[in-house]
Amino acid sequence: MWFRGFCAAFLITAGLSLPASAYETDVLFEHKNWKVDIHGWDDGEIGCRAIVGSDRESFSIWIFQNGSIQLQFFSTSWAFGAEQFADLQLQIDKRERWDLTNARLSQNSVEFNLPDNDAAVNFVMEIAQGSKLYLRAKDGKDVQNYSLAGSRASIDKLLECGNAISGSSGTGTGTGTGSASPAPSNPFK
Repeated sequence: MWFRGFCAAFLITAGLSLPASAYETDVLFEHKNWKVDIHGWDDGEIGCRAIVGSDRESFSIWIFQNGSIQLQFFSTSWAFGAEQFADLQLQIDKRERWDLTNARLSQNSVEFNLPDNDAAVNFVMEIAQGSKLYLRAKDGKDVQNYSLAGSRASIDKLLECGNAISGSSGTGTGTGTGSASPAPSNPFK
């Protein structure tokens, strides 16, 4: 498969030419507002990412070479400072909500590692079938929402990438306006 060859060549190149703490990224697929890319870090770690949003606000799904899946929410309007943890809710369209406990809050990002079970796979499939994802605080207060238009094709490509970097053959698991922005804050308090 051409993609495995690409990954092998990418690994060799990334391992030989990157300075300390550096990484390299290549876009694999773009569809509607989604982009799927592959990242290689100088320590040998590789991750595939499907991302929707802008440079200011985004939602990403990561798959790493060990098969782990991580959700990442990013906003320039958030300022968490040192690492913190919070419980939050996600809902796709009008489906049943998902409660995420101990999500990591750091700087401008919220990160959550999905468990290695069928529920995680079901959640990713709900994203692929959905129209909108809602991020909420533990009390149900809306924090952000993300369009999922184009997510089906993008998640298919993300899973292909994840399978290639892990060696698996299965299916696996705001725009800037130029005006002054309000100071970043923590919407989960």
